[in-house]
Amino acid sequence: MPMKGVILAAGYATRFLPASKTIPKEMFPLIDRPAIDFIVQEMVDSGIEDILLVSSRRKKVMEDYFDREIELTSAFSQSNQFEKLEVIKPIEANIFTLRQQHMMGTGNALMLVEPFVDNQPFVVAYPDDIVLGEKPLSKQLIETWEKTGNTVLSVQELAEDQLWRYGVIDPDGDGKIMKVKKMVEKPEHGTAPSRFVSFGRYLYTPELFDALRTSDKSHSSKSEFTQTEAINHMAALGNVSAVQFEGTRYDLGEPLGFLTSAMQIGLQRSEFKETLLDEMRRLLKLHDNPNDENCA
Repeated sequence: MPMKGVILAAGYATRFLPASKTIPKEMFPLIDRPAIDFIVQEMVDSGIEDILLVSSRRKKVMEDYFDREIELTSAFSQSNQFEKLEVIKPIEANIFTLRQQHMMGTGNALMLVEPFVDNQPFVVAYPDDIVLGEKPLSKQLIETWEKTGNTVLSVQELAEDQLWRYGVIDPDGDGKIMKVKKMVEKPEHGTAPSRFVSFGRYLYTPELFDALRTSDKSHSSKSEFTQTEAINHMAALGNVSAVQFEGTRYDLGEPLGFLTSAMQIGLQRSEFKETLLDEMRRLLKLHDNPNDENCA
């Protein structure tokens, strides 16, 4: 049975206000594709056929994006614009949606998906990160699970001054695949157990749901909780691994990261690369020489 995928996209995206008041951050374009499209395609390329979007009331446009576009399809068909038909054709996956009624954190969102995954391992993605490379990140997680049978975290080694933003694992060893003893969320400077940080891709075994229920005593209340305690509960039993993933990560979690990611992705497009490089050189020259009329 193919593994299922879950994308947690119900958050408020307050770092992107005021734009995110009406436009979901997941729908912000990276050139001509919304950010969430990269994640869905990653899952499809990894063999995942059923994908659940956990969204909220304000994000119906995200659900509509993955639906059929009947009017455009008809118009392009009648005018023989076959290239545009190819661009708008629905992705080859079964897209389901579920709305998180109360913003009670990622732990609550994960509890909601339990019926969907049907007691099977599943991949979870957060829209703050996309990873592009030869092998899709979700596929790397699936292959690691096939070797270990454990819940799998995607990790990357970062500089000491960046660790405070992330969950940092305490690994048993330092190979490509490592056992995880625990994870520390946003450690204070000098207290991190390693420099391996966990990013927005996970493969969870069904054990997660009992761990969530065990680790959070206020699940039925209105308080917010995350999955970190559940991960540590499973790690204490020896059931969590981490894989140092291959590929280039693009940070979409804050405006500057989104801007630089869009530029880097633009440079990978042959139709934009040279013009974009020329414009970047011109802007850098103008920045260094603001009074040079030749740079304007």
